[in-house]
Amino acid sequence: MTTTTSPSPNSAAAASHNLPAEPGRAPVGRLRPGTLGPRRAVPASIQRPEYVGKPEADEGHDSNMYTPEEIEKVRVAGRIAANAMYEAGKACVPGTTTDELDRIAHEYMCDHGAYPSTLGYRGYPKSLCSSINEVICHGIPDSTVLEDGDIVNLDVTAYIGGVHGDTNAMFMVGDVDEESRLLVERTQESLNRAIKAVRPGRQFNVIGRVIEKYAQRFGYGVVRDFTGHGVGREFHSGLIIPHYDAAPAYSEEIRKGMIFTIEPMLTLGTINWDQWEDDWTITTRDRRRTAQFEHTMVVTDDGVEILTLPDGA
Repeated sequence: MTTTTSPSPNSAAAASHNLPAEPGRAPVGRLRPGTLGPRRAVPASIQRPEYVGKPEADEGHDSNMYTPEEIEKVRVAGRIAANAMYEAGKACVPGTTTDELDRIAHEYMCDHGAYPSTLGYRGYPKSLCSSINEVICHGIPDSTVLEDGDIVNLDVTAYIGGVHGDTNAMFMVGDVDEESRLLVERTQESLNRAIKAVRPGRQFNVIGRVIEKYAQRFGYGVVRDFTGHGVGREFHSGLIIPHYDAAPAYSEEIRKGMIFTIEPMLTLGTINWDQWEDDWTITTRDRRRTAQFEHTMVVTDDGVEILTLPDGA
């Protein structure tokens, strides 16, 4: 729980969730939980995933193989998720709360007939994940106010037509320091390189090998304990895609028609992490910054097709 104190001449600096940093360097964070708002309603006409209202999801049994008709359904879900994410991303400016970002994405998905997949998933209380600065993943939207210089990841999944489409991206708030900007750009490039490495017949461990080799050029850490996954009929199928070089493990062969996510998380410092008492929010132990990008994709004859592109992309 947070407390409210009387204003002081230095209250703005004291309230910041970033420690002072040298010019061009990424500040170390001191983010704390804000106040959680009420759960948002979803129209009764919108189909719910099977796990809503249950403590656990019935998942991990899927084949990860999809027909052309099912692929089109995931493409529809993925496009809605991407559009919702970028709508919320437009509001990533100083002074916006992460709960407001959640509202924007929630309303977009509902307006387009989709259920926000995270809402009620294993008790998660919101319609997207908002992970600021040192938060690796699964940050819960609340009253936290975005500050000039923050970087924030928005992770959005939409459920419609019986399938999920899952995506995330980084957004830079105001004037961002060079070290953070490069981390964001290079994390996106690591995803791009991993996507290009996917081919039918290759092993899944090639994905992490490409990501880790690229990240090591810049001294970045590659988070190991949170991975890509099969997605579609289930939010998280039993398929796991590590983002580091896990060979000889994860040697399953990539096959045409498979659908899964790749979502590398790179850090400026340690890959060790802590979890907040909300049982969701994961931060770097040294509180240095981290970045992540994600796409859902389907394996084709000679590569992949990204299924989480927004309108016009």
